[in-house]
Amino acid sequence: MSSNDVSTAIPRPIRALFVGTHPVQYSAPIFRLLAEHPQLEIQVAYCSMQGAEPKLDPGFGIDVKWDVPLLDGYAWVSLPNRSPLPKADSFFGLINPRIWSLISDGKFDAVVLFTGYVCASFWIALAAAKWNRVPVFFGTDAHELAPRDHKDWKVWVKKWLWPRLFGLADGVLAPSSGTAALMRSLGIPEDRIAVTPYCVDNDWWIEKSAKVDRRAVRARWNVPDDALIILFCAKLQPWKRPQDLLRAFAQVVDVNAYLVFAGEGPMKSDLESESRSLGITDKVRFLGFVNQTGLPETYTAADIFVLPSEHEPFGVVVNEAMLCLCPVIVSDRVGAGFDLVRDAETGFVFAVGDVMGLAAVLKRALSDRELLRQMGEASRCRMAHWSPPDNVAAFVQLFTRTTGINAESVVAEHS
Repeated sequence: MSSNDVSTAIPRPIRALFVGTHPVQYSAPIFRLLAEHPQLEIQVAYCSMQGAEPKLDPGFGIDVKWDVPLLDGYAWVSLPNRSPLPKADSFFGLINPRIWSLISDGKFDAVVLFTGYVCASFWIALAAAKWNRVPVFFGTDAHELAPRDHKDWKVWVKKWLWPRLFGLADGVLAPSSGTAALMRSLGIPEDRIAVTPYCVDNDWWIEKSAKVDRRAVRARWNVPDDALIILFCAKLQPWKRPQDLLRAFAQVVDVNAYLVFAGEGPMKSDLESESRSLGITDKVRFLGFVNQTGLPETYTAADIFVLPSEHEPFGVVVNEAMLCLCPVIVSDRVGAGFDLVRDAETGFVFAVGDVMGLAAVLKRALSDRELLRQMGEASRCRMAHWSPPDNVAAFVQLFTRTTGINAESVVAEHS
């Protein structure tokens, strides 16, 4: 390129298409930031509108429509789903043939697939990207091969399939260092892996938390002002292991503390029954499903948050709690633990299923209110470097490196 060419050149942003199964409350703030970025021009294609419209959430077991904006601030399109049995988590539940023409005609520089390979639309989009020679990126939050349903044969299938599957991608978006390590173990080259921090809208959570009347919230829960609150906030499903927390709590009832469950799911009645048999009903509260706008006060009113899951690819509830000055205790299967939980600084990590170990950690934390306060402040400080801007910067860096388009300086020449 000559000096004359440079003087008449026009900067060109990277055009990226993001394909998702459905609108997600955590993704919307990231898409807004990506849309505002001067180096990017994005479009989002949804294979279904679950979450933006009232619909049964199989995890919660109730109809759910998120009460925060999911579709504002970025370009998006809803792709017709031709499945005879629409369902976001089954292979033939999402069949969106229009993805092919969208990718073929869109002149995109990159296609990002957040659908997962367990749905037909993933393969349609992948084939379209390969056919049109558009760089394609896979998003995954897995940090281990073990499946949620404990079926060992799936581990062997993944050992064979995943190196070949992720090898098809021009880049892999890893939301944690645990996912990045898994990709490296599968033989994916380091320069094709980018840690794009799995985050929430940090500013929104901090702002909402600051406005919470902690005493009033605790009064609604019928919890004394001087008591400590342990919070579980997730779907009441077997893989979340809420029963472990209930049983561990039963071993520390001599402490002036209460256990609060925020969430719905099939285990609720069993947990209520077990709390009665353990004789701790008077110290356990069940809030039911709490929508997004009610969560800041839920975390802010608590003193420590616990996520004892046996299968948790990441767990952004950890982010939410930490932003609300609430330290965390997580099992060693929670993906967020790789990057966000530092022992006795922002929280604690225990071995999944070890109820005695969890009880010991709870006793340690609840016996030192000053430690809880310090860990709460350290938690929010940690989140300053695990934020939407960090996520967007990682996207731009990977796109630039992989597509060969440096949107800051590479330009389109004039003839």
